Amino acid sequence: MQQDMFGKKPTGSRLEKIKQSPNYQDGKFQNLNHTPVLAEGHNYYDVIYENYIKNKPNHYPKEKIPSIKTDLSNLSIDENVLVWFGHSSYFIQINQKRILVDPVFSGSASPIPNTIKSFEGTDIYSAKDLPEIDYLFISHDHYDHLDHKTLVALKGKINNVICGLGVGSHFEHWGYDPKKIIEKDWYQKIELDKDFIVFIEPARHFSGRGLSRNNTLWASYVLQTSLFKIYLGGDSGYDTHYKEIGEKHGPLDLVILDNGQYDKAWRYIHNLPKDVLKAAVDLKAKRIFPVHSSKFALAAHPWNEPLSEITALNKGGNIPLITPKIGELVYLDMSDQKFENWWETIE
Repeated sequence: MQQDMFGKKPTGSRLEKIKQSPNYQDGKFQNLNHTPVLAEGHNYYDVIYENYIKNKPNHYPKEKIPSIKTDLSNLSIDENVLVWFGHSSYFIQINQKRILVDPVFSGSASPIPNTIKSFEGTDIYSAKDLPEIDYLFISHDHYDHLDHKTLVALKGKINNVICGLGVGSHFEHWGYDPKKIIEKDWYQKIELDKDFIVFIEPARHFSGRGLSRNNTLWASYVLQTSLFKIYLGGDSGYDTHYKEIGEKHGPLDLVILDNGQYDKAWRYIHNLPKDVLKAAVDLKAKRIFPVHSSKFALAAHPWNEPLSEITALNKGGNIPLITPKIGELVYLDMSDQKFENWWETIE
């Protein structure tokens, strides 16, 4: 637990600031509504058996995941695009700003060696492939979103880190300049430029590395520019916050929501596919980008179920889905861009 990968708990003035948050009670950050880790009718023994012991057909792809290697460093700065790296990692370029969200390029979503490895074909990008990043957004400090190896490798390319209260403690421990770290509470905002505002909003999840839990804040974000409003959902279960965010900031041009590594037992902390569509309606979304899939097996469902399920549920729906291959350019200006059902072509 003393290894660098585990980060560092908030202490000193950072901890004192956390204690002033209305979202911090009884020594921990709290969700807006009661949020058990396991839903009613489920227990840890069954969850462990289903997810980590029982044989699960189609749990991993038998073939290489298809991908496209886009040269991110030579993109025109005037292009408004998004590139997905699998799971919940992606690059956005809008209003001549380069943004990176929850990057994980180490090939693993676990601190334990040789566990939770990435699927073959999903690791075509590394820190060296990224240009200088204006803003790095971190949704929370779980290993599949806050990756020590990746963030150490990226350190010289990151101009600013935006995260929830307490998460900056990890970054400082890993050698980041404190002046570059912006930590905020829910319902606060940051004016990054004259036409670029970030609103920090709730999510329904939890946090923790090592043996500690909920001593740093998980969050979602609304990026508001002169051209777009984009919602970065992070990890979350369905709750009232989606409707509140939609009422406050909607309509939203694009909502990015977790849709994968779910289980009915975890429905309070991870969206099921049907929840993603409900959340998109609440958020007044014009387009949905479902993430948190196709790179790591963290739940018992088949590897391709998240995209298959949400596509089937959304058939005939009024909100288009964005379902790119890893590395494929998504043109944010092109509202009618079409995507292949690429997951149907491989086992």
